[in-house]
Amino acid sequence: MASFRAFLNSPVGPKTTHFWGPIANWGFVAGLVDMQKPPEMISGNMTAAMCVYSALFMRFAWMVQPRNYLLLACHASNETVQLYQLSRWAKGQGYLSEKKVEKEEKEKSESQ
Repeated sequence: MASFRAFLNSPVGPKTTHFWGPIANWGFVAGLVDMQKPPEMISGNMTAAMCVYSALFMRFAWMVQPRNYLLLACHASNETVQLYQLSRWAKGQGYLSEKKVEKEEKEKSESQ
């Protein structure tokens, strides 16, 4: 029971949009809802997994005959939202911060 309760309350459990995104094919909607979350509340691992998931299913939708354009569009839109969320998470973790030299050059040009 304790492990179920831990899963229920975990950052990737059924109370989160990351859980229901791929389950209900609502990854796009889930990503939009997550825009209200601060970057430190985003699960980097789950967002990366959703990006891989969407990429695989975009390929599937393109390769089947006849092509499934609706599935392709759904996963392409989901991929864009999830990549944006992944970039927000990475910036929050300090992975995508500007280099110190670039900041100094920007500040110099603005002050002149």
